[in-house]
Amino acid sequence: MQDFADRLSETARDVEALLGDLLAEKPQPGEIARPARLLAAMRHAMLGGGKRLRPALTLEVARLFGRADAGVMRVAAAIECLHGYSLVHDDLPSMDDDDIRRGRPTVHKAFDEATAILCGDALQTLAFDIIAAPETDDDALVRAELVLGLARASGLGGMAGGQMLDLEAESSRLGEAATLEMQAMKTGALIRFSCEAGAILGRADAEACRRIRRYGEIIGLAFQLADDLLDATATPEALGKATAKDQARGKATLVALYGIQETRARLANLVAEAEGLLAPFGPAAAPLAEAARFVALRES
Repeated sequence: MQDFADRLSETARDVEALLGDLLAEKPQPGEIARPARLLAAMRHAMLGGGKRLRPALTLEVARLFGRADAGVMRVAAAIECLHGYSLVHDDLPSMDDDDIRRGRPTVHKAFDEATAILCGDALQTLAFDIIAAPETDDDALVRAELVLGLARASGLGGMAGGQMLDLEAESSRLGEAATLEMQAMKTGALIRFSCEAGAILGRADAEACRRIRRYGEIIGLAFQLADDLLDATATPEALGKATAKDQARGKATLVALYGIQETRARLANLVAEAEGLLAPFGPAAAPLAEAARFVALRES
């Protein structure tokens, strides 16, 4: 069996290829035209590499329940578009004010702020366009469930709301519970849905969906803990972006609350819980257990 890092690289190549097709020059039915500058900005944002963790989680969970087809890949690409929009907007001067993303200029630096805002807007709507299209799944109810799930994970009560709480936290000290809630919304909600989407596509039963949902929550928290740890300990060269930004801006992080050693211990506990949740699925869930270890122990 391929290890997860190899599977992740394979997923990244496949998702990149599909995103390239989805961001082609030719307008789709119902579209009037695709402005060249906006399309170039979207391609800059989406085709510049990245781990593609969220699509990989969708694909691995769907495989666990017997699905591995073009429709699953489309949902994975849609989630990546939603994630890409959030990065474009997060990098803006009014948000995190970052100049580098994945070792390249951020969209507002490579183009301009107005184009970056429109780029994010267009990527967000493209995500729902992809999922809602009939070729994603034959069952309109499944497509509707996916659209609803993505909206809830990314909107007011999910990612966007979490970003608002993160901005507010720069001027106030958050305790552990408030920091966990903020991180669960800003980062965790979309990662959790990436897992849930695979279960929805695979028509998993209620108990399996419950386990996958909790697994997704664990992966989301582990990702944020590892991200905070890397921001505190890694070099900019290793990450392809600036580091130590959270401390400089007084942001609420779990590493600031727990310390480095306690954070590492909590990551180990999360991996163990993830493995326990997956145990009833047997050997078929091994890639997901490996994904948990990969997220918790990553170095970039």
